[in-house]
Amino acid sequence: MRIPAYDRRSMLIGGAAATLAYPLGLITSAAAQTVLSPTQTMRGGSNNYSPGAPLVDNLGSGFEMSGNVRRADDGAPLANVRIQIWAATKRGGEREPSNHGSVLTAADGSFRLEMEQIVPNFGQPHAHLAYDDDAFQTVFLRPVMPSASDTSLRADFILERA
Repeated sequence: MRIPAYDRRSMLIGGAAATLAYPLGLITSAAAQTVLSPTQTMRGGSNNYSPGAPLVDNLGSGFEMSGNVRRADDGAPLANVRIQIWAATKRGGEREPSNHGSVLTAADGSFRLEMEQIVPNFGQPHAHLAYDDDAFQTVFLRPVMPSASDTSLRADFILERA
């Protein structure tokens, strides 16, 4: 005959322990423990960077660049963070001023910029994005599109305090 590993007493003790553990600080929520690895600058990410690109509503149409910005130490979304975006597009190369612009993140940390279709530069269709303000460490990204015919690209930032 097999004796169960639990009985009424062990169930009551276990339930009481679980009930008291959270208020006593023995258990913390997963959200309180969230620590994210900061985004690292990508090689070539700062190519043709132009500090202080203006805030823009769009850089054309036909392609969408988007992403999210979060704080590394707690994973919280960062609002009103300036993200600079530039790329070689149908308008011209990466140095073309009309291919450079900045956007601010929304309350949920998201950003979005409509722009002209990105075209291959040095063989790869890619964009450049930068965070370069003082509150967090500077990060330059250079995400590559899987295909030159893609009409969107996403890049997320996890920022570490400066």
